[in-house]
Amino acid sequence: MRALRIYVTGMVQGVGFRPFVKRIAKIAGVRGYVRNLGGGEVEIVIESEDDRVNEFLRLLRSKHPPPAKLEVVRIEELEPAGFQDFMILDSGSERVMASEIPQDIAACNHCLEEVVNPASRWYRYPFNSCAWCGPRYSMIYRPPYDRENTAMRDFPLCGECLSEYNDLWNERRYHAQGISCPRCGPKLFLLDRNLERVEVEDPLSEAARLIDEGMIVAVKGIGGYHIACLASDDDVVSELRRRKRRPRRPFAIMALNLEVASKLVEIPDDLIELLSGFIKPIIILPRREGCPVSDYVAPSLRSLGIMLAYTPLHYLLLMETRDKFLVMTSGNVHGDPMISDDSRLRELTSIADYILTHNRRIVHRVDDSVVRPTHGGLVILRYGRGYAPRILKLRHNLRKPVIAFGGDLETNGAVGFDDKIILAPYSGDMDNPKVLEEHISNLEFLAECYGLKERKSIIAADLHPAYHSRKAAEKYASGNGLELRLVQHHLAHFASVMAEMGHDPEEPAVGIMIDGAGYGLDGAIWGGEILTWADGAFKRAGFLEYSLMPGGDLAAIRPVRMLASILSKFMDLDEVELFIRKRGLLRGLKHGAKELNAVLSQIRQRRGPMTSSTGRFLDSVSALLNLCFERTYEGEPAIMLEEASHGGEPIIESLDNFISDKGGALIIMTGEIMRALVENLDNNSRHDLAYTAQYVLGECLGLAAAEKARELGVKTICISGGAAVNRIILSAIERASGLRIRANEAIPPGDGGTAVGQVYAAGYLEAD
Repeated sequence: MRALRIYVTGMVQGVGFRPFVKRIAKIAGVRGYVRNLGGGEVEIVIESEDDRVNEFLRLLRSKHPPPAKLEVVRIEELEPAGFQDFMILDSGSERVMASEIPQDIAACNHCLEEVVNPASRWYRYPFNSCAWCGPRYSMIYRPPYDRENTAMRDFPLCGECLSEYNDLWNERRYHAQGISCPRCGPKLFLLDRNLERVEVEDPLSEAARLIDEGMIVAVKGIGGYHIACLASDDDVVSELRRRKRRPRRPFAIMALNLEVASKLVEIPDDLIELLSGFIKPIIILPRREGCPVSDYVAPSLRSLGIMLAYTPLHYLLLMETRDKFLVMTSGNVHGDPMISDDSRLRELTSIADYILTHNRRIVHRVDDSVVRPTHGGLVILRYGRGYAPRILKLRHNLRKPVIAFGGDLETNGAVGFDDKIILAPYSGDMDNPKVLEEHISNLEFLAECYGLKERKSIIAADLHPAYHSRKAAEKYASGNGLELRLVQHHLAHFASVMAEMGHDPEEPAVGIMIDGAGYGLDGAIWGGEILTWADGAFKRAGFLEYSLMPGGDLAAIRPVRMLASILSKFMDLDEVELFIRKRGLLRGLKHGAKELNAVLSQIRQRRGPMTSSTGRFLDSVSALLNLCFERTYEGEPAIMLEEASHGGEPIIESLDNFISDKGGALIIMTGEIMRALVENLDNNSRHDLAYTAQYVLGECLGLAAAEKARELGVKTICISGGAAVNRIILSAIERASGLRIRANEAIPPGDGGTAVGQVYAAGYLEAD
């Protein structure tokens, strides 16, 4: 006889893992028990003869449920206890090994087949799910993942569902906590603008009919409300833009299935599994020629953000619409987080004509994840449904647990302890009190789940003195008697890649941070940095030449202001004024000539912050080429610049005068790059000029970083920051440096990933 205790971590709660364990225990002929524990892990105790135990272990590793992930399987020898059977025990609250809280999983094909099969008892049931799919994180009050700990506790199982729940050989429904059927599960309702119920036989069919008639309908999903409407009708999309006060930011499209999506966008073979699998994020892909989607969905862009229906509700709704694809964008009023609390439904009546809702509570708001292909692979732009809250495993233990508040724009929080960092789902912009409140709640939930409230955690935050996230962190640290550590923004970006790649902190590292803005150690606004890590210290080894931001934040909103500043590096101010007038760039200034005079005065008097921002340089080129004169969403001018580069080629071969060594720091001379662009302005296409600006910048950064890498004996360059999604810059860095580049892959390279770097820096490197 042999007895073992086995602890399993990974994605092992909420995926039918305990029922699977019981089935293979019966097949292998072992006795004992399995139960969930409070840290997201699963405990298994087995005993039997050697060959039966070995067969169980083989099945455990090779036959687990499709969405399950086994990260760690720890085995301890025990004395046999004489078990007579194998049981699923009630869950325990103790934590032995921290594991993942289950993420929300897209509907599996089995469940979708049931809802379209007239012979199935789940026919047209919008909430069908099983052990392999359905909402998880968005409806869990606390781990372990048991029905009584989720929003499904409000829906007791009917006799038929209970029978399946207790049937060991019903692989998809035995002990599946989220199951239900039309008799016992949530119910769907259609509301009008007065929040009065519309009495119809089938709310879902009626919602589809209304959408086809041109109405805008709010739809309650698993992590919040969407706004749905026809994506093929210019007038409908334009009206949605007016109501949402969203002039140009792209809307996402939801398609019924892969066949429909492939008629709208070009889908590479290597992305089919992601688009149609268990995550189903929004993926930004090139439009197909003849795509029937309105140009107003993604103005002036070649690409569309597309996802497939990931719940039975969405699937059934799309099935009944004429196009089989719809705009499916976040349900929120301008500047607010996506609405997930039904008490705030009235806010949606300013946007939606009708609301398709249900009576299952959303416990945690979870926005749709967004990814895009770039040079070297996929990058995550927004970390939410399907990804969060995953565990990032480190090669070393943190010295102390950390709760990190992240940045201020489009950010996430994170917690870290032992050798793990968990990035929370996307929160948003911290200047909105509703977002900030939810952000803190997300952090407290993770801290509670992983027992960090009982440990003296470090609170980490951005160095920027005006950040709302920093102020919240200071208040939280002070109120709980905890230590606060501030981490410079770009050091956090750098550290996030080091954490993700499993970097050994005893070894040196070199990084390029290409970003929009971060408060620098010298009080300037950084954003184009070459950083090194060696001998236990960070160093700023290079950066983009400083430029004045006339009017401060206004220069980030109206790129012509930034262009004037950079032009003044090689033109006198009269020449700058003449150039802007002659090129028709005055229309990029809201108040025309009057504003231009104010900008020139600010430049003359050097009034405004100095910046080394990559984003501001790209903005200025975007304005120079008449691509974008006002930033209406984060990164818009740079996105327009990258889009305009399609089909372009570099026209500048020599990099002379573009890199300067000043006191050991390598300076990228953005003024000289701009001069070269201006000199070639009339003799080259906009495509080539746009491509050249980005490629030359990447080459300069790559060459400068390679020089520092040689000094330290480093073979890989870490790249992060909001612009680390730009395929042209990344490819130029790689080519010019001759080294391997490593950008963020598992977490966002933008501010959504800085909390991971804050945990790494504050919890191990102790950076200031």
